[in-house]
Order: sequence, then structure tokens, then C-alpha cells
Amino acid sequence: MNFEIQKRALSSVLRDDLDALVLLWPAQDADLIASKDPIAALLKQAMQQGDFEHKPGASLYLYAHPGVKTRHLVVVSVADGSTADVGTAMKAAWTVLKSVKAKRLGVHAPFNMSAQTVHVLASTLADASYSYTSTLSQPKPRALKTVVFSAPVIHAEQRAAVAHAQALVSGVEVAKEWANRPANHATPSMLADAAKSIAKGACFKCEVLGPKEVAKLGMGAFLAVARGSVEPLRFIVMRYNGAAASQAPVVLVGKGITFDTGGISMKPAAEMDEMKFDMCGAASVLGVFQALGQLKPALNVVGLIPATENMPDGSAVKPGDVVTSMGGQTIEILNTDAEGRLVLCDALTYAERFKPHAVIDIATLTGACVIALGGVRSGLFTSDNALAEMLQLAGEASGDLCWRMPLDEDYAQGLKSRFADVANVAGRQAGAITAAKFLQRFASRYPWAHLDIAGTAWRSGAAKGATGRPVALLLNYLLIQAEQKTPSLSSSHRK
Repeated sequence: MNFEIQKRALSSVLRDDLDALVLLWPAQDADLIASKDPIAALLKQAMQQGDFEHKPGASLYLYAHPGVKTRHLVVVSVADGSTADVGTAMKAAWTVLKSVKAKRLGVHAPFNMSAQTVHVLASTLADASYSYTSTLSQPKPRALKTVVFSAPVIHAEQRAAVAHAQALVSGVEVAKEWANRPANHATPSMLADAAKSIAKGACFKCEVLGPKEVAKLGMGAFLAVARGSVEPLRFIVMRYNGAAASQAPVVLVGKGITFDTGGISMKPAAEMDEMKFDMCGAASVLGVFQALGQLKPALNVVGLIPATENMPDGSAVKPGDVVTSMGGQTIEILNTDAEGRLVLCDALTYAERFKPHAVIDIATLTGACVIALGGVRSGLFTSDNALAEMLQLAGEASGDLCWRMPLDEDYAQGLKSRFADVANVAGRQAGAITAAKFLQRFASRYPWAHLDIAGTAWRSGAAKGATGRPVALLLNYLLIQAEQKTPSLSSSHRK
């Protein structure tokens, strides 16, 4: 999907040869109602009759209206113009238009759009119109190819917001694509090939390590998880070098369990198909790198993806086994379904070699986080207050929200083991926190944060599918780090 932005008057846009047009209508509409465009009088009458009101998403559909060149026009209320109301309005408009199969859609605001508004419109429209097609025998790809935003006044910040939105949507849809694919279409080797394809160009490097190289590194925890699968593990190292080599990179570590049966501690059959989404952390890293390739910010970023299946064959790791991590700590594996933290702990140790500015791991780690926060906010765990503040700011500005959770040392008590340095699980209580405490043991040599996206990375039920989160949060954070944040990422998101 391509985005454009133009400085246009409403009267001009109404004469455009578009497949469909969305007209955003604000609550402060006195001047608009007084204008002489072909729809003002009709809209005034509709409001007088109670058929159109200023609540977010209220809409009026006009077909082949006199004086309007496009056959399909939706007028939709953005109420007071807050980002939440703009998102609601765009969803409502697309609900009306999705059966039209428009290829070229206009979205006009007869008021001064903020850069944040542009960003929200683009992201919302892309999400609402997304269609997964990769494994369908008769795919029906998205018909919408071009979206033209317009307003009476356009500044450089709005144009920058469109460029950012273009890159963000591209990255989010890469993350959705790989997360949505069935496990036999998204093996560790396939993820590695995808990473190589994304990491092309002068600023990129990509290295893929196999079982022999991982064994040589001493990644005993990662190897233990991979033992039960016939699919060979892959450790993917992506690098984006947009700044001087002396600049410390931000390292993103994405959990890449391409399918999770639970291993010997096998999961129940109901909804086990959704365990293809257990690599959404890895998918988000791929998505971020896709976006970096388009925006080319001045910073260095490393992406680490430990990719494997968690399967229960005769060579699989067993409850009670003790393995040695890359950092030398021994781990008693009490539950083989707590495998994500095992692959991540070795990747977190590997991250030390980059002398990072910060390390952020992203993982569909615990069902406990779903219970705590649902599907609204990702769980944020860190003992670094500055890093926490920056990630929370990035989440609030992008609408990809997170919530800081505690990391008191008392939560680590349940991880004690008589037979190893640490157990991989504690009790049922505070499961998301004890999982983060486990990871924290392996991330003591740099600023570190953990994002538990188990509740936000995908939807279940009739709308089953990946959300692409937290690509927006991570990209926002990185752009802030590069001091290249666009206005759509600024404090303008406060309504």
C-alpha cells in the first residue's frame, strides 16, 4: 500500500477521479456547514434530522452524489479530533467501504491535520484492510493500492509523518505475514531466509548460525529446547549500521519459537494451533528491520533471533534435566513449556559482545501476562528507569501501549533450585514477573528491558491473526534514539 499527501481544498478533492473518498468531519464544523460545497447542505439537514451526529465514527454514506465525482463518499465524524477518535472514525469508514474494492482511496480533512492524525489514519486503515493470503489456494489480496491524504494546509511534518507511516506499515505487515504463516511455512530456516532478504543493502549485514556454531558458542539452554525437533535451529544475527561504528547499538532480541507444543510438558490440544504465533517476537524484529531499511535513521541496531521448534520426541529435554547456559549458569528445567526464556537467556548473553546501548527482548512469554494486562498493553519489565520511561513514551506516542510491571528481588525466590543455579519456572503466582526475573539474571551487564507480548501479539477467535505489535513501539523508540523522531512521534499525542 502506498501513501501520498497533498495540499488540497475540499472543493478540489470532490472533483477528483477517486474510487472512493472519506471525508473526516470535525465537531467544530460551523465554517464547513456555511460553505457552498455540494455536501454541506445535505450534511446540515442530516444533522438536523438526527441522522448524523458528532460522535466518533458516526457516518453518512453518499452514492453518486451530485457535484461529487467519486461514486462512493463516506462522511465520518472525528468528533474532537483526538487520535482515538480519528482511529475510530477511520475504522468506521472502512467498514462502509470495504466491499467497494477501491484501488485508489482519498482521505480528506477539511481542517489542519496534525502529523499524529496522519500517522493514526494510515496505521488504522492499513490494519483494517490487511489480508493474509500466503497459504490460500485462491488468494484475495488487498485491493487497495494507494491512499491519498489531503488537507487545506500541509507542512513538512505531515510529509515526514507519511514517510514514517509508509515504513511502519511495511514493517508491521512483514511481522504479520511471518507470524500468521503456519509453522510448516515458517520454519527456523525459512525465518533465516526472510532475514537475509530483508537485510540487504549497504547498511545491513545478516549472519545465520546453525547447530554446530551454536554448540561451539556453548548455548546449552537454546540447544536443549531444539533437541526434540527435526527442524534444525537457526540463530539469526541481523545488523543495521546507520551510524559510526563507535556508536553503541540497540540490540533487539526476538523469541523465535516457530511452533510450541510445550515439549514433554505438552500443552492441551485446544487452540494449540495458535502456538504458531510463539515467534511473534522474532517477527517483530524482522518488521523493525524492514522499516529501518526505508527510513535509514542514524543509529546502529542489532537483531538477534534464536529460532527453533519446541517438540516432544525421544531426544527432547525432560522435566528435571539440568543444562548449562552460554553464560555458564546451570538451569534446572522443571517445565519444558517454559522454553522461551531458555532460548532468550543464551541470546541475552550473546548480546554482551556488542557492548550495547540497550537490549530489549520481545517475547510471547507467559499466559500470566495475558491475565494481568489482556490484549491492550504489553508487559514492560526493566530495572532501568530511563529505559522504562523512553519505552513508555514511545508506546504512548505510537498507540502501541505497554505497562511497567514490578521486578522486586523477592519475586526471584521461587526460582531457587537444589540441583542447579536456577530453575526455569517458579510457582503459579506472578508468573510473568518470575519469568522476567529469570531473564534478568542473564542481562546484568547492560541496560535491559523485557516486553511480554503474549496478550498483544495476536488475536484469537473469529478475528484470529497477528497484530504486528510491538513494531510501532520499537520503531518509535529507535527513532527517538536516533534523534530523528518525526512530529507524529512527538508529544503531540496527548489528547
